[in-house]
Amino acid sequence: MSGHNKWSTIKHKKGAADAKRSKVFTKILKEVTVAARMGGGDPTGNPRLRAAIDKARAANLPKDNLERAILKGTGELEGVSYEEIVYEGYGPGGGALIIEVMTDNSNRTVAEIRHMLSKHNGNLGKAGTVTWKFDRKGVITVPADATDEDTLMELSLELGADDIVSEDDSYVIYTEPQELSTVSDGLTEKGITVENSEVQMIPQNTVKLTGKDAEMAWKIYNLLDDHDDVQNVWHDFEIDDEELSRLMN
Repeated sequence: MSGHNKWSTIKHKKGAADAKRSKVFTKILKEVTVAARMGGGDPTGNPRLRAAIDKARAANLPKDNLERAILKGTGELEGVSYEEIVYEGYGPGGGALIIEVMTDNSNRTVAEIRHMLSKHNGNLGKAGTVTWKFDRKGVITVPADATDEDTLMELSLELGADDIVSEDDSYVIYTEPQELSTVSDGLTEKGITVENSEVQMIPQNTVKLTGKDAEMAWKIYNLLDDHDDVQNVWHDFEIDDEELSRLMN
């Protein structure tokens, strides 16, 4: 699993840079609404809602907007009903894609996603096409300066984490999805800064991409990530640091 989190790190840095854009707020508010609809409006008993609220606060989303989204989810305010759909397919070079969406018009959304993929050497597949290539894991990111690795490892394992790795300027802790909140909250209670905490689809293996395939994969990733209805894009693309830096710039 070590190393793949680089793309997630890029996504979160990109998200921080784009936080003033309304579409970032829209994605978070959708997640808040659906989380509240599925598990109720009390974050203490709804880990998914709590995680969504944490994202909202990190993005400086206005409190009034957040509260309205929760009320829409619980049915106390009228709002749009979103459908959760997971699309699977392939990108350039045979790399696998899992695309999680929330939409009020599935016909429109699937047509737009299919067009994006086909235009960049990708295609949509049937349900189950690629999910077997991924493991669903809780992923917690802690800044490297928050604590030392030995202390963090000992505490994380005590709380129920599976593994911890050092990546660039942060530590990445992996848990079973159902243990994510327990580990994340436990670290916070011990005064350790949690930069991000979410359930991710982690590839069991990666597909090395270079040249045109790498360029197309990067374009697909960004187009999907920028789409209003797309909540998450998981993939098994691997692009070396030098080429990834070139594509980013």
